[in-house]
Amino acid sequence: MADCLETQSADPSGVPFAELDPALLRTQRTSLKWTRFPEDTLPLFVAEMDFAVAPEIRRALIERIEASDLGYLDGPGPLAGAFADFARDRWGWEVPHERIHLATDVATGVVESLRVLAPNGTRVVVPTPVYPGFFEMLEELPFEIAEVQLTTGSASDGHAPAGLDLAAIEREFAAGADAFLLCNPHNPHGIAYTRDELTDLARLAAAHGVAVVSDEIHAPLTHSGVTFTPFAPLAAAAGALSVTTISASKGWNIAGTKCAVIVAADDRANGVLADLPPETVTRASILGLHASVAAFSDGRDWLDRAVAQIEANVSLLAELVPAELPGVHLTLPRAGYLAWLDLRDAGLGDDPYTRVLEDAKVALNNGAFFGAAGAGHVRLNLACAPDTIREAVRRIASILPARKPGPTEPSSGAPSSTAPAPTTPASTAALTQEA
Repeated sequence: MADCLETQSADPSGVPFAELDPALLRTQRTSLKWTRFPEDTLPLFVAEMDFAVAPEIRRALIERIEASDLGYLDGPGPLAGAFADFARDRWGWEVPHERIHLATDVATGVVESLRVLAPNGTRVVVPTPVYPGFFEMLEELPFEIAEVQLTTGSASDGHAPAGLDLAAIEREFAAGADAFLLCNPHNPHGIAYTRDELTDLARLAAAHGVAVVSDEIHAPLTHSGVTFTPFAPLAAAAGALSVTTISASKGWNIAGTKCAVIVAADDRANGVLADLPPETVTRASILGLHASVAAFSDGRDWLDRAVAQIEANVSLLAELVPAELPGVHLTLPRAGYLAWLDLRDAGLGDDPYTRVLEDAKVALNNGAFFGAAGAGHVRLNLACAPDTIREAVRRIASILPARKPGPTEPSSGAPSSTAPAPTTPASTAALTQEA
């Protein structure tokens, strides 16, 4: 499939890849992806697709505007059914409509959920390296963050880190943690956690009375042949207090429409969500609601084409990295369109992110802001035309030292043996690391 798609010339909406030239997109789009850095810099940082929005979503937005339907919301309305149908059809997750609540976006869902799930809480456990927005959103809450590093996979599987360190998580739970913030699938590694490890997490949370908020924003982008497991049914079965925050924003590239859902795992969690402030609903966008309905209901074929192209782009990067970027180690994503690159053996010094930005003119995400063990890594966005990936690799290759990887260097995806000491993100600096 990937090899075939590599020869395609258009994105999931049928827009020719030539029209996704970054120089052209910069003249058409006004999001921060295209305004934050100078024109000579290739923007592959924020989790925003270059692909054109699905026609079904465009039609839904136009219809609402033509109807002058731009007021406030008082509930999920048709989105409850659209999301529940998608969750049932794609993941086998049966979601009662009354357990679905609105929020402006997933970040708001996380913050407001934690406020009501652990109102007197002081300590939240976060598996790292992880999406830097977690650290930023938690600044709104009186929680101390306890980082637990992900476990490490084998050198040969190309998928490292491998998953949750359940033993370390249990120690934090036993030490008095109040909440756990799960990223499922995990950003930036594209890990699709197994049912067994999520079941174990749910049992631990139930045993220690820890509330779990699961951010599942990248779930629609799970790759073919990979199983995504929603956390909520497992939490309900174990008796753990849990909610899920999710939206169509990443799967269909509509983050700016501002609408997400918070889903209660069971009736107990639903009762807790009844305490959400009314503004959690009214701050969501009516345009975002209807865009999301169109995505979950009518945009499934577009989503499948997007995932297939992302898989082709992953295959392309997996070929280019060992051939063109000696000393760079790639973690292959199994969900989403974000690639995690270890640059610690690439000869770019202690701050490879800045070297790549300033000398290669490629804007990536700085792994130092992703928490423990993220320093020396970068995150790269693959939701673009294949030629954009080739150009990014060409630019990075041009600043690497002229050398071949040594015989003892780890294979693609393996962790370096010279890892720097873990760092804690500087939240104010991490403001450039959205999504």
